[in-house]
Amino acid sequence: MPNIASVLKAEIARLARKEVRAEVDGLKKTVARQKAEIAELKRRQQALEQELKRASRTSPKRATAEQQPDGEPANFRFTAKGLASNRQRLQLSAADYGLLVGTTGQSIYNWEAGKSKPRPDSMARVAALRTMGKREVAARLEELKAAA
Repeated sequence: MPNIASVLKAEIARLARKEVRAEVDGLKKTVARQKAEIAELKRRQQALEQELKRASRTSPKRATAEQQPDGEPANFRFTAKGLASNRQRLQLSAADYGLLVGTTGQSIYNWEAGKSKPRPDSMARVAALRTMGKREVAARLEELKAAA
């Protein structure tokens, strides 16, 4: 006849294994779900990286916004209407505006009419005039007229 202590010990071990198995099964399911999510995220990351490489190869390289010596960005967007409204805002004649930009009044008229566009060096000066106020422009104009 088996010893009561060994029977009790065997029963306790069986119940403990049953409890542990119930807890571990839940954890196994959670771990399996998390592993599947991680694998899916890795696949998405690889697909996005490939798409980024493909897009960077096909898109033209844009120049970085390099700064001109006077601090204005090199990729200034020019519109004839914008030039005309800026000249009107500063209350300048085409000749005076041309003097500030370093060109003639006729060139200013042609730019405003859309017949031609300014060269990059003139474009930077037009961009600089966009940020100036009336008083600052008037002072600069006086300096240029005095120097000439």
